[in-house]
Amino acid sequence: MTTTGEEHARALTGPWWWARWRSAVLDGGLALLSAVECAAEGVPFAREAGVPVSVGVLFGLIAGAVLLVRRKWPVAVVLVAIAVTPAEMGFLMGVVGLYTLASCEVPRRVIGALSGMSLLGTAVVTFVRVRQDMARGDLTLGDWFLPFAAVTTSLGLTAPPVLLGLYVGARRRLMESLRERADSLERELQLLAERAEERAEWARNEERTRIAREMHDVVAHRVSLMVVHAAALQAVARKDPEKAVRNAALVGDMGRQALTELREMLGVLRAGGDAVRRPSGVPLAAVGEAAEAAASRAAVASEAVEGPCLSELEELVGQSAAAGMVVDLSVEGEVRSYPAEVEQTAYRVVQEALTNVHKHAAGAKTHVRLAHRVSEIAMQVENEPPPEPASASAAGLPSGGNGLVGMRERVVALGGVFVSGPTDAGGFRVSAVIPAA
Repeated sequence: MTTTGEEHARALTGPWWWARWRSAVLDGGLALLSAVECAAEGVPFAREAGVPVSVGVLFGLIAGAVLLVRRKWPVAVVLVAIAVTPAEMGFLMGVVGLYTLASCEVPRRVIGALSGMSLLGTAVVTFVRVRQDMARGDLTLGDWFLPFAAVTTSLGLTAPPVLLGLYVGARRRLMESLRERADSLERELQLLAERAEERAEWARNEERTRIAREMHDVVAHRVSLMVVHAAALQAVARKDPEKAVRNAALVGDMGRQALTELREMLGVLRAGGDAVRRPSGVPLAAVGEAAEAAASRAAVASEAVEGPCLSELEELVGQSAAAGMVVDLSVEGEVRSYPAEVEQTAYRVVQEALTNVHKHAAGAKTHVRLAHRVSEIAMQVENEPPPEPASASAAGLPSGGNGLVGMRERVVALGGVFVSGPTDAGGFRVSAVIPAA
């Protein structure tokens, strides 16, 4: 992974304006060499200017030492180099200063202006010096050599450091841009990983809720009927042995059906848990795959267990009737097939509503209505008040308070409408409308 911007800022460990101690040592060495060079060149300058040699040496030392601040004030270093050009000193300072100026974050017009001034100053000084040498007879070349020497010397001392500085500066800016993009990409990946973790957690919660709802629907109805039949068996065991035998057989059938459905559910859970587990150390891929796997397991689980359908509704009503409930079923409209999730939801709504009647209104007459409409299917389960107030809890059936919540979640998940509440007559009504598509 790349170094983030904050870590890069903390990496500035050099003194003063230097990012690293290595840069400070390099600038110190260059400033020392430049000071020595300028001091040596200050001796002939002092003699020609008619000033003491110590003054020329001191002037050269001060001028050459300016190279120490080339990273902080590159423009000042180039101006000093241009200023000492007539004294024929500071060649190292001029070359290094131009390189630093071209490579740092300075406007191009400033770089061009100072480079042009340095080029012009070097050309003039070279022209004058060569002309003086030719006048004294030290050089016997033709007049063509004057402009040639001035142009080549000024270009040789100006163009290479400027071009190299521009290249290095552009490369440095490119690397910084790539580093910033890498940092931004890393932050985006972290954000995506967090969102993937949230999606995975949401998918796991949805799967837990769905499993809990299925387990409730599978267990509550069957076990409620078993408890009702067991209570009836206890009441008639001595008075009517034949009815007791029938109730015992019904209890056995209910128990076997409940066990079969529970085995199917547990088989799906085991199949979903045998998926390949990836190490938690893989940052983004594992989290994203976990979210996708959690969501896909929920879909596979819902498809793996063949849920009930509306054709089994008469059998469901018959089981309640066999348990002693007075219940009638009416169907309106043309019977047709619906998507599996629609039929399963409609079946579960009726099943849970009948279970609630067994729990809270035992002995109450119940009406189950199913209406097939053009683009939707509607169902209603309404029970009258129980004949005896104490009969609601006669069987001792516990209630977890999740039945109505589960029905509402199922219907709303398919875009339907769910309404439940007491009736004016003292009973209770559960209504649901589910889109057919």
